[in-house]
Amino acid sequence: MKFGLFFFANGSDSTSQYRLLLDAARYADRAGFAAVWTPERHFHDFGAPFPNPAVTGAAVAAVTERVAVRAGSVVLPLHDPLRVAEEWAVVDRISAGRAGLAIASGWNPHDFVLAPDRYADNKSWMRSGIDELRQLWRGRELARTGPGGEVRRIRTHPRPHQAEIPLWITAAGSPQTFAWAGEQGFGVLTHLLGQSWENLEDNLVAYSDALDGAGFGVANERAVVMLHTFVADDRERAVETAKAPLMSYMRSSMSLFGLKDRESDPDAVSPDALEEMLEHAYYEYATTRCLIGSVESCLPILEALSDLGIDEVACLIDFGVEPAQVMDQLVVLNRLREACADL
Repeated sequence: MKFGLFFFANGSDSTSQYRLLLDAARYADRAGFAAVWTPERHFHDFGAPFPNPAVTGAAVAAVTERVAVRAGSVVLPLHDPLRVAEEWAVVDRISAGRAGLAIASGWNPHDFVLAPDRYADNKSWMRSGIDELRQLWRGRELARTGPGGEVRRIRTHPRPHQAEIPLWITAAGSPQTFAWAGEQGFGVLTHLLGQSWENLEDNLVAYSDALDGAGFGVANERAVVMLHTFVADDRERAVETAKAPLMSYMRSSMSLFGLKDRESDPDAVSPDALEEMLEHAYYEYATTRCLIGSVESCLPILEALSDLGIDEVACLIDFGVEPAQVMDQLVVLNRLREACADL
């Protein structure tokens, strides 16, 4: 079982959030973590520090030497693959071949002001964009229409360090997405936010079967799950320390998913009822779908994930716990990583 760090901060205190990103990346690099993941988010406080993972990835690449530098994820329908290939070739060069991308189709209509005509067919745009991105990465030319309708042949620069770009597909829970990733020989990046353990197991079986059916070997099976993470020496202390930050984090995401509060909708759930609902959700979520606790209390979740075929955990650490506490927990998290070396 490999461990990476995943970032998806809420709010606009970007200076401290970027400082935490770089400090934690340096620690991960020294300690032997597998990867540092930064996302792509637009036009909302939830994920606000991360509009472009190539920018944050380049910063991580510049202060590390061995840890993989990954996008989690690039919303490819929002962009011309020409720009994605250029930007990530820079990251790959700075990191001497440590770049990797999870690719997403996108889902939020608000984001698609960047490419409104692609929203209705976002999955097709993602798949064609992946094909173009891989061709560009290999040094091939693509045709683009320039001024006056003249067709021009374009090859991107700089040339990347790696001959192939490692790719994952972000899969929120759709069996078709898992199966398609397997058919293409890509990895999958998933989570337990919107899918049950049973659904995750079924989806990973679909992924593995698709890999086998397409003729890819076991070495191509790369399944990563993102988990909110706060590990301490004492389980109860970890659960209570993470409670207020994670509840606030959950609350901040509500409008992103179309949920309203009383100020904008008189028929919405009352503040007291919302707080009770979030508190119940927190304890259920923290104990069954997160790495929130002690090394000993977190091991069963990791063993269960390993049994399902997960080979890497992306630990989301910047959900609102004080940065100094996050850095302190990395030492304990590293002990958990070492305890899982044989999973």
